Amino acid sequence: MKREAGLAACAAATEIVTIDTPVLGDRSYLATDGRVALVVDPQRDINRALALAAARGAAITHVFETHIHNDYVTGGLALARQTGAAYHVNAADEVAFDRVPVRDGDVIAVGDAMRVRVIATPGHTFTHLSYALADAPGRLAAVFTGGSLLYGSTGRPDLLGPAHKAVLASAQHASARRLAAELPDGTPVWPTHGFGSFCSATPSEGAASTIGQEKRVNPVLALDEETYVAELLAGLDAYPAYYAELAGAAGTPRERTGGRPPASIPIASFADLAAVRSHRPVTVLDVRRPLEWAGSHIEGALHIPLHHLRSRISEIPPGEIWVHCRSGYRAVVGASLLAAAGRAVVAVDDEYASAADAGLRLVTAQAAGRAA
Repeated sequence: MKREAGLAACAAATEIVTIDTPVLGDRSYLATDGRVALVVDPQRDINRALALAAARGAAITHVFETHIHNDYVTGGLALARQTGAAYHVNAADEVAFDRVPVRDGDVIAVGDAMRVRVIATPGHTFTHLSYALADAPGRLAAVFTGGSLLYGSTGRPDLLGPAHKAVLASAQHASARRLAAELPDGTPVWPTHGFGSFCSATPSEGAASTIGQEKRVNPVLALDEETYVAELLAGLDAYPAYYAELAGAAGTPRERTGGRPPASIPIASFADLAAVRSHRPVTVLDVRRPLEWAGSHIEGALHIPLHHLRSRISEIPPGEIWVHCRSGYRAVVGASLLAAAGRAVVAVDDEYASAADAGLRLVTAQAAGRAA
């Protein structure tokens, strides 16, 4: 369920390639001049970055982390060890592995022409960094904004716990304003989060953007600090419980073993679901987030967000359960939880956008409002 997005931006001799992981709503990036390459926020399956570099005849010499991630295990350390690349992590992050510590204002030379400036952008975390990439004197090819400035949104400020969210929300506002003030309007913005990630404070859409575009459409650059913080905190949705465990385990990874042998789960499409519903009753379980459900959902479906599923299994009627989400990843996780509880389950590993074409009737927010 992972793919490389068909996105590439060329600025002079610099090529920036997006490595998309849609099931997590995250993106990593490889930038290269054709001889050397840097990678930003790599996912754990580093073979994708290695393959992209090899196809371009480039050696990966630098790896950059914008922050310690809550939503996935980074591949940065493994990639740096395999390639011999310098591994750049904020000097203020207390980690138990070797890295090249970087600080606000540092400039790192990558090859003959590429230069990376470190910009402190706290908000998503206290030690969050962004990286401005120049490929010629006075010209910026990109700014990699991680979980800071997203497309039409920002990274959420509450993943380190409720005690810090107001302070981090204010910092997020200041960080976005700093990027907008210091970088030219034409600078391409390449965030790690958004695209369906739980790390996005609000839904983030789009394939590309610039600092100038974000000035026109992003609330963080239009609202004053007090209004932005109030609206951001009021609109935050729940996030999966494992985020807190990843945050606590950053740099001290733990091995976990299960007490049960692995089991298989039937996989199907929305077309299969439509066919089954035409001749026998099944429970359709939607494990998407509340905002996704409110936008539209399959008529007659039961809604329990994935992060609530374990504690609410008793609410699901007896019989066969077909679990779906937006793209299949959460559906498989939810189906696994149900199978472990002894329920008969099928995971819909399909894009929600295809549900209507498969013949399933969708209820939209507007239709629900008219019915009420």
